[in-house]
Amino acid sequence: MIVCGDDVLAHRLAGELHDVYGERVTLLVPTPREPERQAPGRQGIAQALFGRVTAAVTRSTVGEQRGAAPARSIRVVETAEVDDTVLLDAGVEQAAALALVHDDDETNIRAALAARRLNPRLRLVIRLYNRKLGQHLEALLDQAAAVAEPCLDPKLLDATTTVLSDADTAAPALAATAVAGTSKVVQAGGLLLHAVERPPSTDGEVADPGLCTLALLSATTNDPAGCEGSERSGDEGPRLLPDDRAVAAAPGRGTVALEAISYAGPTLSPNRFGASALPVASLFSRRLRWSLAGVAAAVGGIALATWLTTGDHPLHAAYLTLLDIFAIGEPAVGEATSRQVLQILAGFVGLLLLPVLVAALLEALGTFRTATSLRRPPRTLSGHVVLLGLGKVGTRVLARLRRLNIPVVCVESDPEARGIALARRLRVPTVIGDVTEEGVLETARVHRAHALLALTSIDITNLEAALYARSVKPDLRVALRLYDDDFATAVYRTLRTAHPQALTRSRSVSHLAAPAFAGAMMGRQILGAIPVERRVLLFAAVEVADNPLLEDRTVAEAFRPGAWRVIALATGSAPLGRPGAGLLWQLHPGRMLAPGDRVVIAATRRGLAELLGRRPRQPVPGAVG
Repeated sequence: MIVCGDDVLAHRLAGELHDVYGERVTLLVPTPREPERQAPGRQGIAQALFGRVTAAVTRSTVGEQRGAAPARSIRVVETAEVDDTVLLDAGVEQAAALALVHDDDETNIRAALAARRLNPRLRLVIRLYNRKLGQHLEALLDQAAAVAEPCLDPKLLDATTTVLSDADTAAPALAATAVAGTSKVVQAGGLLLHAVERPPSTDGEVADPGLCTLALLSATTNDPAGCEGSERSGDEGPRLLPDDRAVAAAPGRGTVALEAISYAGPTLSPNRFGASALPVASLFSRRLRWSLAGVAAAVGGIALATWLTTGDHPLHAAYLTLLDIFAIGEPAVGEATSRQVLQILAGFVGLLLLPVLVAALLEALGTFRTATSLRRPPRTLSGHVVLLGLGKVGTRVLARLRRLNIPVVCVESDPEARGIALARRLRVPTVIGDVTEEGVLETARVHRAHALLALTSIDITNLEAALYARSVKPDLRVALRLYDDDFATAVYRTLRTAHPQALTRSRSVSHLAAPAFAGAMMGRQILGAIPVERRVLLFAAVEVADNPLLEDRTVAEAFRPGAWRVIALATGSAPLGRPGAGLLWQLHPGRMLAPGDRVVIAATRRGLAELLGRRPRQPVPGAVG
């Protein structure tokens, strides 16, 4: 296995492949640059912290496990760029899989094209933020592999391309954390997996299992001094994929239950101006609308009086009134006094109409002009979510929150950030400024907010913003994005102890994304992952054929408590989330799994590794991992 990357995700992915799957890994990292001599400001402190976190992760993943053979350790190679020579030296011609997880899409695409040319059988896992480009790239690279190996059956060709995004993997968990009562959601293509936390009705009762119990929450979930709910928590920690007996034996503990599984195709964005009505309310203010209504009533009154006094046809009377209002009618010289008075009144109404029309024009132009600019948070706004940072992760979270019709206020220091265009298009109130400066969070109305999502790329900024927001509103729901999971655990426990009545969550994007990338490298279609406290549960699509743990077994027999569970059957030959794909839920426990079936499983990391280890792969001559 070969991993190429320049951030924490690359180191964590290499550790995942080595520790969980027991693979031999070569890690290609960029050559460290010489440190620039500058004053240690806020950015320098943040970079130093990031460097310490990266070094800690590297030491924890590169070091060999006890009892492991030296040949299975991680080999770290520093290189300036990933070209043909570097890939050949890393053994790309004999490798089974290559992960390209650089933060730059162009670098990953260039390396993927070179790797596919050097080894058509190579399994590629590419980190791309652009989802539409990723779909085209998958088809292109798979077609290139098929052309390079025309003699092999496409079904047996062990050359696949998987495009993933760490932002897409982490966004559902981050968005769900910010909203009380919202289910955890895993989305891959058009597949939606909903999981919801169900607390027990009383301490001595078992929580509602829903359609399927995915996990038991730790016994210390609501205890401020309890464990952090990780794998080191022992029997008191969360238990993934328990059987009915284990659930019944754990009264008083909450559960994570599967609520529904359904296919959701692409949705059309709603028409901003509506299909049938003109949005007068959005173009003109209330005062201007009342002014227009008053002028119209005056015109109608004068037309009615003209009809009654002259005896003309009503339409002719209205026509004469309009001519008088616009000062293009003949003077009423020699006519009745009533007609002359009405003409003078019509001229006076015409004078009043002119400024009203000018104001309407200016307001309409101002409305269309501000539609392309950022909105300011309304003064009366409350119950919203304050989102800090509109980078890759923040942009995905913003889109998901707005899809759920949740009010959001964004805070971003860079006016050219990636998500600014999306916020402008969705007309989301946005504050441009540094969240660590005084008055920025107040402008975002954090004291009346429901939740705070700190998703900037600097840990210190996220932590400082969370602490300040908690000082303003102690019961504020807070979710932080932190690079290192151990640091995130420490922050989570400290904030939970300091504010036991408020919900606190700390998430590491690399911790959420690494299992999905590792599973894809092992040849499985990873649909997504959901966090269960500080553990991760994976969803994957698996072929039943040639898998002795699934083939010719019933759904109940294929269930391995604590490891994996079959939750759905994929119908159709297209990949999940593509046109032609479907999903059959509520499989009967006695349903036999045939060799031609594709199933969707929920699995732990080690459970998925066991499934992959038992299944024979297409042999690659001289493969190293």
